[in-house]
Amino acid sequence: MRCQAGESGVSCSHLSIYEVTSQCSNPRITSSLLTQVDVTLDPDTAHPKLILSEDRKQVRCGDIWQHLPDNPERFDISVCVLGKEGFSSGGFYHEVQVKEKTGWSLGVARESINRKGTIYLNPEDGYWTVMLRNGDYWAGAVPPVPLYLKEKPQKVGVFVHYEEGQVSFYNIEARSHIYSFTGCTFTEKLYPFFSPGNNYTGRNSSPLVITPVDVTD
Repeated sequence: MRCQAGESGVSCSHLSIYEVTSQCSNPRITSSLLTQVDVTLDPDTAHPKLILSEDRKQVRCGDIWQHLPDNPERFDISVCVLGKEGFSSGGFYHEVQVKEKTGWSLGVARESINRKGTIYLNPEDGYWTVMLRNGDYWAGAVPPVPLYLKEKPQKVGVFVHYEEGQVSFYNIEARSHIYSFTGCTFTEKLYPFFSPGNNYTGRNSSPLVITPVDVTD
């Protein structure tokens, strides 16, 4: 798998969906190819310590293990949750607010991932992610790739183009590229992936928030 990382030199207030596609590695990928989707969280996949908002747009980790059915779709060790809808063609994009958090993971996961036991956030195990751990940013590759970001992301954009085998991440407010997985081969549905990280007695209690996408040209 070939991976690329870097930052853009654009200098305005924040990225729109049109500008995200213009910065992709393949010039044929344009905003018109994106599937406009309303990403919501799937409660049937949520770890029992995760607390989802009523509108399924926010997730945070609590301190109490909720009594929930141990269905096959549910993560039982790692504090993760998937998006409700999966995608198997075209391009899709969503944005997630991560401000005031000390740990998080975001990206996409293939449908057949193992939800039980310890999970490993790398493409070989079906995850394409970036994350914040102990003050450092990483891409979930093998081995993990350290990300040296000039500005701490407050909102992260996740862009996927299925046929092109591309997963890219953007710092929306800083208008910069965080990391891209390219040359991937997808053969099954991909789902948005979210982990707000453990609560750590309130030190990482802020939620991940799926936010509206700026579609202005």
